[in-house]
Amino acid sequence: MSQQNTVDLFSSYQLGPITLRNRMVMAPMTRSRAGEGNTPTPLMATYYEQRASAGLIITEASQISPGGQGYVQTPGIHSPEQIEGWKTVTQRVHQKGGLIYLQLWHVGRISHPDFLGGNLPVAPSAIAPRGMTTYTPTGPKEIPTPRALEISEIHQIVQQYKTAAQNARDAGFDGVEVHGANGYLLDQFLEDSTNLRNDLYGGSLENRARLLFEVMEAVGEVWGSQRVGVRLSPGGTFNDMHDSNPQKTFGYVLQKLSKMDLAYVHLIEPAIPEGEHPTPDLSARFFRPLYSGTLIVAGEYTREKGTQILKSGLADLVAFGRPFLANPDLVERFKKGAALNSFDPATFYGGGVAGYTDYPVLD
Repeated sequence: MSQQNTVDLFSSYQLGPITLRNRMVMAPMTRSRAGEGNTPTPLMATYYEQRASAGLIITEASQISPGGQGYVQTPGIHSPEQIEGWKTVTQRVHQKGGLIYLQLWHVGRISHPDFLGGNLPVAPSAIAPRGMTTYTPTGPKEIPTPRALEISEIHQIVQQYKTAAQNARDAGFDGVEVHGANGYLLDQFLEDSTNLRNDLYGGSLENRARLLFEVMEAVGEVWGSQRVGVRLSPGGTFNDMHDSNPQKTFGYVLQKLSKMDLAYVHLIEPAIPEGEHPTPDLSARFFRPLYSGTLIVAGEYTREKGTQILKSGLADLVAFGRPFLANPDLVERFKKGAALNSFDPATFYGGGVAGYTDYPVLD
């Protein structure tokens, strides 16, 4: 316990085969600034380079295939041009002594035919997210009812994750994070409000979790399990999500992941009860005993809250989103107890330098 009390946000941490210089993780944040062909740009490289003092950067979500896209100007990891664009990002971060994982993404039903050559989005079941629109190249449009995937197509998607993982290796990343959160494809299979299948990928909890574990294993074949993380959002209602028993569903997942010798599980804790979702304890307090590996927590953490959860032993690393967005030198500011820049929500998505690479650093 005495050793635990000496741990803080600035302590180093051994994450599998790599050593993090501090325990502050830059959370994945969509910024919608990819270039032609959803290719990472030199401006994106500057953005990540500026934040390389984080113990670990997790990139914005990057679609594994053209069919995995649901938003404008989000980067991919499926074309040679995208791999080359990401190479510039990883080189610039590594030159600053930083470490960077790529987040692998398929949006599933949260898309529109405008992104998909006129085809419907795909999902475990033909259930539309209620009353939702997405911003397409020609403006906001209502998300239609998706098409349920055939089993053969599910197998193809697992292969797409594996190929994307190899592409991430080729681009020079230090590892990858599988995006299993926030109402995107893998979460849609896992939660029972969006998965009404009655085959190998639906019905029982084991079947609903099958795709997530097939993807984790496929990606692990490329990287080795110790360089693969996964992000989960138990209790999240974003993208019209709901599960009838999230403690049971995600408890099962965490216990099974515990046997896989992963880099980490990245847990988004529900900040406040929202929507019509039930509110059992879905924080690290509940899940920590079920998962023996490295746990990253995310969810409106401050310097004080982050330090507190590390000292409690409930988490090993703390992810910060908007604070890193607005403060490229967040680690330095936290160390000095300096004031933080305020973030500008109007510049979160799309645009150029403003609200992206022009936030000031300390003198």
